[in-house]
Amino acid sequence: MSDIQAITQALLQFRNERDWEQFHNPKDLATGLSIEASELLECFLWKIAEEADLDKVREELADVFAYAFLIADHYRLDVSQIVTDKIAKNAAKYPVDKAKGSAKKYTEYDSPSYPKPSHQ
Repeated sequence: MSDIQAITQALLQFRNERDWEQFHNPKDLATGLSIEASELLECFLWKIAEEADLDKVREELADVFAYAFLIADHYRLDVSQIVTDKIAKNAAKYPVDKAKGSAKKYTEYDSPSYPKPSHQ
């Protein structure tokens, strides 16, 4: 069993012991994830990154992961596989020779493979 599977099983056990599955539909899990991501972002509000309270960042990041893992479990998605697939997709969109050291979106590259969108 992978670490992700073990964490997911612990989350499910915690949830099920409290009879909270009834509240864990995908919409509400996604809403919870968004709220927790906002709380993570709040750790950095009006600060430079180094001033953020690491304990608070750790706590909010754990909440983000928990909701994400529960959503993945609901849809029977393999977290390792979907992240690996996304890395491969992004590698195709952001080739090293064009993306290295750049914050540009792939649609901004000067390349026939990535035409610039027309703004009308």
